Amino acid sequence: MDAPRRYHSPVRDAEAARTRGLIVDAAAALFARDGYAATPMKAIATEAGVSVQSVHLAGPKSALMLAAFERTFAGDEGRHSLTERPVLAAILEEPDLDVAMRAYVDFLTEANQRAAPVWSAFRAAADADPAVRELYVDIEERRMRDMRLGAAWAVSRGLVPESGAGRAADVLALITGPDTFLHFVGNCGWSLEDYRAWVARSIRVLLDSGA
Repeated sequence: MDAPRRYHSPVRDAEAARTRGLIVDAAAALFARDGYAATPMKAIATEAGVSVQSVHLAGPKSALMLAAFERTFAGDEGRHSLTERPVLAAILEEPDLDVAMRAYVDFLTEANQRAAPVWSAFRAAADADPAVRELYVDIEERRMRDMRLGAAWAVSRGLVPESGAGRAADVLALITGPDTFLHFVGNCGWSLEDYRAWVARSIRVLLDSGA
C-alpha cells in the first residue's frame, strides 16, 4: 500500500513560520529583559500572542534560547554558516577591500547591538542549565568555524599568509565577539561609533600584521 501523501500548503507553511517568528522574537525580548530562568513558557506565549501549546510545539525552552540569539544576530535561524547569509555572502564577494571591510564592520556592529542582551542571557543560562550549555558550546564552535572561513578569505585576498590563518581566526574571534561588544559598549560605556571605529582599526592591524 502506498504511503499517504502529505498535504503541503504554502499558506499554512507561511502562517507557521509567522507564528514561530512571533514566538522566537517574544522569547528574545523576555530573555534579554528578565533572563532565561525567570521567563516561563506562559510568559513567552502571552508576549507572542499565541497559546502556550504553540510555544511548546516550537521547541523546548533551551532551543528557543538558541533560536532567539540566532534570529537577533543573523536575522534567521539555522546551523548554516554566517557566510551563507546573503549579506555576508555579498561582502565576501565584494572586489573592493575597503568597501567590503566597511560593510562587514557595519554588519557586525548592528548585529552585536541587536543580539548582545540576548547573548548575555544565553551565557548566564549556560552556566546554570546543562541543556543550554550544550547549545552555547555548539554555537561558539560554529562561530569559530566562521572565523576560520573569514581567515581563509583573508588568505585568498593575499592579506594573511596561509601559515597565519589559524592565529588570524583566533584574534578575529576576540575582536568580533559579542562579549567584546558587551565589554566596550555595555561595561565601558563606549558609543556605537567608538566601537565601530575600534573594530575597523583592530581588523586592519590584524591584517597588516599578517597575523
